[in-house]
Amino acid sequence: MQESKAFLMLKLRRMGISNKEILGCIESLDRSDFVSKSFLDRCLEDIALPIDCGQTISQPSLVALMTQQLEIPQRSKVLEIGTGSGYQTAILGRLASRVYSIERYKILADTAKKRLEKLNISNVTVLLQDGFFGYSPQAPFDRIILTAAVEEIPSLVISQLKVGGIMIVPVGLPNQKQSLLKVVKNEKGLDITELMSVRFVQMKEGLVKA
Repeated sequence: MQESKAFLMLKLRRMGISNKEILGCIESLDRSDFVSKSFLDRCLEDIALPIDCGQTISQPSLVALMTQQLEIPQRSKVLEIGTGSGYQTAILGRLASRVYSIERYKILADTAKKRLEKLNISNVTVLLQDGFFGYSPQAPFDRIILTAAVEEIPSLVISQLKVGGIMIVPVGLPNQKQSLLKVVKNEKGLDITELMSVRFVQMKEGLVKA
C-alpha cells in the first residue's frame, strides 16, 4: 500500500501537479475510504472506479489536475456539482473556507456526509438537489467545479460564479468526445480554455431520493 501511494505521488509530480497543498491532501486522504469493498485492492491505482448509482470516482490524477486548475484561494467559497463518493469534496473541504456540494442521488449524498464527518471535515454542506440549478442561496461563488459532463455550460450555474471566478467543467454530448474546460468569468464575459479530453458520466436532471 505504501509503495503504491508513493508511486502515485511521484506520478502526480511528473505530470505537473506542483501545488503542495493539493499533493498533501491526496497523500493524506485514504482513497479506500471512498470506494466499495470489492475495489479496495485497486483503490491506489490511478484509474476511475465504479461507485453506487452507476457513477464513478475519478482517477486521482484527474482530481488533482482539476483541483489545481481551479486555483482555490485560501479564503474562498466553492460550489461542487456532483458529490459522488465525496473524494473530490474532501479535498475541496481541506483547501477552501466553505464548500457546498450538490448530489442528486440520496444514497450518495448520505454516504458522503458520513465519510466527511468521519474525517472531521466540517466546512462542507452536502445538498440533495438538481445540480443544473446550482445553489442560489449562497451565490456568488469564488469557484465552481462540475464532476459530471454537460452538453453546454449551464447558464444558471455560471450566473452564480463571481466576476474573476473560475469554473472547471467537462463539456460534451453523451457518448462523444468531452473536453475539460477552464472557464474564467470576467467583466466582458467568459474566457474559456480547453484543458484536455476526458470521459465523465453525463450529468442528469432531477433527484433520485431512493
